[in-house]
Amino acid sequence: MTGPRVIASVLLLTMPLLAQDWAKAKLEKSPRHGEWVTIKNGPRNVQAFIVYPEVKSKAPVVVVIHEIFGLTDWVRGVADQLAANGYIAIAPDLLSSMGPNGGRSDAFASVDAAREAVSKLPADQVTSDLNASADYAKKLPASNGKLMVTGYCWGGGQSFRFATNRKDLAAAFVFYGPPPASGMENITAPVYGFYGGNDARINATIPDTEKAMKAAGKKYEPVVYEGAGHGFLRSGEDPTGKEADKKAHDEAWARWLKLLKSSS
Repeated sequence: MTGPRVIASVLLLTMPLLAQDWAKAKLEKSPRHGEWVTIKNGPRNVQAFIVYPEVKSKAPVVVVIHEIFGLTDWVRGVADQLAANGYIAIAPDLLSSMGPNGGRSDAFASVDAAREAVSKLPADQVTSDLNASADYAKKLPASNGKLMVTGYCWGGGQSFRFATNRKDLAAAFVFYGPPPASGMENITAPVYGFYGGNDARINATIPDTEKAMKAAGKKYEPVVYEGAGHGFLRSGEDPTGKEADKKAHDEAWARWLKLLKSSS
């Protein structure tokens, strides 16, 4: 039986994916090898999307931490873009087994439901899942053992926090995420920040972060892209995104690729 209620339910269940059809279309055209893997982390099975570059030699690894919306097609697309530039990119779904019926991010009925679930993830579980994903990727035969991390929005904050917990990072790339509440003295990798000019909530944290990192003797280089809003790396790819976000997107990627290369 099909009717308005059934159709509405189907639309609701697929809403997170439908919101990024443009990202999914780009991902499906990728010539690179991407696959889902299941990583054992104690009692948890962490599902992660991994993309391999088409290169002759072993490649560095970049752990990609998703936004507060969960592991979306756009985030998987970022992993694919990193692979296009010569990096093994692994994007763990930190909502693995946390969704309805034990599903992952795409099992949630709406973007808001995924957002709420991500907001409630235990910090230690997040760190443990990220460590398991990083260890898995570093040990791949195609990996050269070099490890970096990046994240966006909530994931940006998690990439900064991960740097306080992971000693073998070569670099951390924080896209419009807040600093960790503690542990900056434990950071061993340089931290590079990417921020939108029209994002006062996050940008208000930059001055104190600069002071704290300097006091701890750590490298922190923030860049603010004027006119861009929060989430500009995603919005800059969205066909309906603002021109200022598109400009910031292009400039941020150019800077990021240079930093990735120098950190590798």
